[in-house]
Amino acid sequence: MENSSINVNFEPVENEKDQEAVIEAVLFTIGGAVELRQLAAAIGQDKETAKRAVERLAKRYREETRGMEIKQLEDSYQMCTRSEYYENLIRVAVAPKKQVLSDVVLETLSIIAYRQPVTKMEIEKIRGVKSDHAVNRLVEYDLVYEAGRLDAPGRPALFATTEEFMRRFGVDSLGELPDVDPEQEALIRAEVEEELQLSVEELQKDMEE
Repeated sequence: MENSSINVNFEPVENEKDQEAVIEAVLFTIGGAVELRQLAAAIGQDKETAKRAVERLAKRYREETRGMEIKQLEDSYQMCTRSEYYENLIRVAVAPKKQVLSDVVLETLSIIAYRQPVTKMEIEKIRGVKSDHAVNRLVEYDLVYEAGRLDAPGRPALFATTEEFMRRFGVDSLGELPDVDPEQEALIRAEVEEELQLSVEELQKDMEE
């Protein structure tokens, strides 16, 4: 196998502002401590030139009271959060996290939003797979709640969307949801009604036996 290599022949960075910009990019991207020799390599200059550039950058950060500062750690430099802003970072860390909805959960939510109140059996008929996990997740996220029970054998739970759902999706009422294609809606309705009828008949048969 032929050994391929990349020839790196960068032009040295001569402009002082450009040197600072390159060093800033390196420190931000690496995150941890970066040795002075690495900063020198980044700008294509010697270590003394790199040292002057990083110290100019650090001075600018101090004078402009930015949220970050550049600290020297022996022969290395690191971009860090200014200690006076730690409390603000803690506020973010302890704030409730907004849930990210997977495609499966979002699909289930869409069915509930348009067909509510709806049972898990109806949802599973439309999706073609079990939906317990998705429905439970939506209840956990306060996007869906148990709105009652269907007056049918087994009294299955009915699910509907919450006020939190409307806030999250920016609608004031369910009437503001986008319209579903009439043909698709009719197909869904027919499938659900057929499944419900079959399920009721099966339950009645089991009870008679």
